[in-house]
Amino acid sequence: MENHVEKIAKAISGLELEDISQLVSKALDAGVDPHEILSAMSSGMTKVGELFEKGEYFLADLVLAGEVMKEGLKVLEPYLKPESIGAKGTVVICTVKGDIHDIGKNLVGTMLSSAGFKVVDLGVNVHEDRIVEAVRQHGAKGVGLSVLLTSMVESIGDVVKALERANLRDRVKIAIGGACTTEELVNRMGVDALGRDAVEAVKIFEGFMS
Repeated sequence: MENHVEKIAKAISGLELEDISQLVSKALDAGVDPHEILSAMSSGMTKVGELFEKGEYFLADLVLAGEVMKEGLKVLEPYLKPESIGAKGTVVICTVKGDIHDIGKNLVGTMLSSAGFKVVDLGVNVHEDRIVEAVRQHGAKGVGLSVLLTSMVESIGDVVKALERANLRDRVKIAIGGACTTEELVNRMGVDALGRDAVEAVKIFEGFMS
């Protein structure tokens, strides 16, 4: 018979939005360590990532998995020590100045959170000065920039220059993502990596901070 932790991991990987809150509550009531529950949820998201890479899950499934994770965390977070959230480091994410698309960014944020990062989500159409301020304020080691509009790719360069002016560029790794991003853009803008999807984004930032 499955225990509470196994059921939670399976609920995340099985995209069971209606069941997750109750499963987390039951596990807490049974005295399961909150961090063990968080670990189970993270392993469920890892499984989701594997299924996505195999082509068995699609973008819509990733989005749904993110929602399942959020529902579980609503119940769990009051029981977690603050330092246990974001143990892997802090990443500032946003959609760049001039662009208001957010689905990809939101998904990356959820996946990073579930993998153990503290995520500072600045939203969409974000000026480079706000990114600099957030990096400084939160001691972030990573920056994730989303851009879907080809006309707005120069905003990536504006962020790089602003971090250089603030003497913060050598302290952070920058990854970009979005429909119009390419390896050529990575080299031209002077950033560190290109993520094709939210699953790859997690691997990139884990590599940056290991």
